[in-house]
Formats: sequence, C-alpha cells, structure tokens
Amino acid sequence: MKKFILVAILGILFINFTNAQNMDKYVEFVKKADSLYNAKDYNSSAIEYQNAFDSNDGKAYPNDRYNAACTFALAGDSEKAFYHLLYSAEHPRIKYNNYNHITTDSDLNSLHKSEQWDKLIKIVKANKDEAEKDLDKPLVAMLDTIYQEDQTYRRQIGEIEGKYGRESDEMKKHWEVIKEKDSINLIKIQKILDEKGWLGSNVIGNQGNSTLFLVIQHSPLEVQEKYLPMMRDAVKNGKANSSSLALLEDRVALRKGGKQIYGSQIGRDQETGEYFVSPLIDPKNVDKRRAEVGLGPIADYLSRWNVTWDVKKHIERTEKMDKK
Repeated sequence: MKKFILVAILGILFINFTNAQNMDKYVEFVKKADSLYNAKDYNSSAIEYQNAFDSNDGKAYPNDRYNAACTFALAGDSEKAFYHLLYSAEHPRIKYNNYNHITTDSDLNSLHKSEQWDKLIKIVKANKDEAEKDLDKPLVAMLDTIYQEDQTYRRQIGEIEGKYGRESDEMKKHWEVIKEKDSINLIKIQKILDEKGWLGSNVIGNQGNSTLFLVIQHSPLEVQEKYLPMMRDAVKNGKANSSSLALLEDRVALRKGGKQIYGSQIGRDQETGEYFVSPLIDPKNVDKRRAEVGLGPIADYLSRWNVTWDVKKHIERTEKMDKK
C-alpha cells in the first residue's frame, strides 16, 4: 500500500471539491477505509473507498486512488483495481511512475497474471523513463536496486511474523538477511554522500533522493549522527524533504536516550505485542510540530498500527518508562 512507503508520486496532486461538506465526507470515508485496511477487512475497506470517491463525483487524490486499488485487489475486485491504477498511470497530470514500488507491492500480487498488468507496467515504466530522462541514469539505476533491497525484505516482515511468530527462527533469519543487505547498501550510499553530498531530486529523482534517507535511517547510530547535519543542510537547500528529516531527528534522539520530537517512532511492548508512541516531548503540541515539517496529524499516522492517540495514556506510559 502506497502510504506506508516514504516516496512521493511524481506529478501534481490535485482534487476539486464542490464544497467543504464534500471534503469532510471524503476525508471521513478515506479514514474509515484506511482503518478497515489495517484491520485486514478488505471488502469493507473497498466499500468505504468507493463511498469517498462517489462523494466527490469520482475525483480522488492520487495517493488515495492507489491505496484503493490495493484494497480492491485484496478484496478480489481486479476490475476496479485496474481502473484506478490505469487512471493514475494514463492521466496527463499524474503519470504515475513509481515502477519499483508497484512491481514489488504484495497487495497487487493477484493482478500479475492479467494482460492488463502487462499493459499497466509498460505505461508506468514509460512514465518513469520520461520523468528521469535528464537525471544521472547510472546513479538512478544503482539507487533503484538499493531501494528494492531496502524495502522488499521489510515488506515481508508482517507475513513471516504472522506465519511463524515474532521470535521464530524464520523471523530471526529474515532479520539477518535484512541486516546483511543494509550493511552492503550503506557502503554504497556513504560513498555517494562522501563524494557528491546529498543529491537532490533534480539529479537522482524523488525515489533516489528518498533512498539516501532510507538507508541512513536504517543505519547504526554513529552513521546517522555523521550524516544528520548534511541532511539538515540538504533540507535548507531544497535537496531533501523536511518530513524525512523529522523521522531521522526522532530516531537519533531516541537512540541517544532522549525523547522524539514528531512522534514518528513507534515502540512495541515485548510482552503484549502492543504498539505505542515512543517517548515524546510536549505530546500535547505534537501535531503543531508535525504540521511545520509537512507531516499529518499523529492520530492518522498511528491508525496504520491500529493505535488510538491518547495524550494522557502516552504521558502515563512515558512516566513509567522513565522510572524503569
């Protein structure tokens, strides 16, 4: 599902609402759809996505349209799944081009045997080639491979954990593979950063730019601390996303024994398996800080883990953790 991956669709995100009431309805339907998707109730999620689009005469944000396609595919409605994917790929103002993501998104596996899938992928690949015609192609190709290795194995975590258990030998072996891939990819990314600096999307594209962040985000603390100032400068110069920097700032702060700023880092209770927001400074004003760096409300962010944002509960949990 697109929203769980930190890369942006190339193209203009647009939607026209006839009035504020329509927008409120649309947003509410999408929230319900997302929640049902997280609960793996794909049929009901698909209905809510359709309600959202119907509430605005079929118009939708591209990101929501992609997520709806994933849900329709999981619900067994390939016709509607292809409708939304092809719409995004063929629309002149969207031209969806995230080839690496769409070809590895397990939500869409049921579509792969269809002739329409071949048609869709050809269009997406053509869009990608067009969008990247002025980029550093060898470097883009290298970063494409690194992105695939960084994300593909992480997308398999939920499936393996669900099948074998969080503490299973299968899960431990999978993490070993991830760590090995991460170490190899980190060497390549460090070489790029040390020789060329933090490259912007005008050189390596949006996904290549995000790949730099992803690999550093998954690296050891000392590496993160080394490149954090470089990323801060990149954000100031328009070469990196402030929302990505916020995630790195949070992770470094926590790993150094402090508290995060934007609430991006999620912990998990080792006994109950419950997800929770890791210690956060001034939790009452977190949404204000998130908005300043382009992040949505924390309640929406937490919905993907089926976590309800409760400031009082967060403060109480943090106090207990501090005592320990």
